[in-house]
Amino acid sequence: MPEMTRAIAIDAMGTEGGVSICIEGVFDYLTHAAAPHRVVLVGDETTLNTALDRDYAKHARRNLAEVAHASETVEMTQRAADGVKKKDSSIAVAVRLQREGKVAATVSPGHTGAFMAASLLTLGRLENVSRPAIATFFPTEAGSTLILDVGANPTCKAQNLLEFAIMGSVYSAAVMGNATPRVALLSNGEERSKGNELTLAAYELLAQSALNFIGNVEGRDILRGRADVIVCDGFVGNIMLKFAESVRGFVTNAFKRQISSNNFSRLGAILMGPFLRRLRRMFDYAEVGGAPMLGVQGICIVCHGRSSARAITSALHMAAKMMDADVNAHIINALTNGVRKPAETT
Repeated sequence: MPEMTRAIAIDAMGTEGGVSICIEGVFDYLTHAAAPHRVVLVGDETTLNTALDRDYAKHARRNLAEVAHASETVEMTQRAADGVKKKDSSIAVAVRLQREGKVAATVSPGHTGAFMAASLLTLGRLENVSRPAIATFFPTEAGSTLILDVGANPTCKAQNLLEFAIMGSVYSAAVMGNATPRVALLSNGEERSKGNELTLAAYELLAQSALNFIGNVEGRDILRGRADVIVCDGFVGNIMLKFAESVRGFVTNAFKRQISSNNFSRLGAILMGPFLRRLRRMFDYAEVGGAPMLGVQGICIVCHGRSSARAITSALHMAAKMMDADVNAHIINALTNGVRKPAETT
């Protein structure tokens, strides 16, 4: 691949809220980032230029936002395989810009399956990566923990989980500043003997590695912050992710029901309001913005289809951090030299 221009492409047609949400998020990033990277908005050029000229023509950093035309859009209702066939979709064009070296990262709140497939087909995998993984942060009592995979690989082999652990450890160190991240394996018990065939085999590989592997953790340990990186297969990880997404709505609805019950509850709600708002923000995906697809030969950030402008802004900051930290170079080095590879893999 050619040397990348330090810019970020964004699939501007992907959000369910429309292009205005995406553009607002882009300019919030450009406004508040100390040294923002150039952003290329990919989509229908007439729609995008009209919105930019109407709302941001006089913005101080308007010159850092460009438009790349894409004549097609992958609809959320389409199958991933059908979406990939649209060679001039906003997803396809954005990823192609990265392959051509015109940008160094791609952010998409569009069709996740199509984005993943396009990224793999167009960019390929990093050296020694058998399967890329989607990683995301969960809030904890100590801050946050990185969990992967959360949806890219419903079925895995033990070697895949070892690679996820290596990539997650590198990401945590390079982006989050954890010098020696604590890596754990999600299982149904802390004991080494607990787990299914996959986790038992993965435990052995992780125990042999040079990672700071602390053993198994259970579901109840995730929010306690016992580990900085937790690995699991994409089937389990995606279920956890969808459950976490429901927590914010549950807290909000339970709060509303309680304050409507009586005057004492209303008074208590006033006093507890600031705490409850902080609690809701902890489980708000907009705080993180997106999930990096680790193991792809490039930087690809997967966003929620219902992303708000704040979520788009957060995803752009995430992409910029990965670029500045040169995460992929560190992953390649770790996979090649940093971890003792077992003679046999499962």
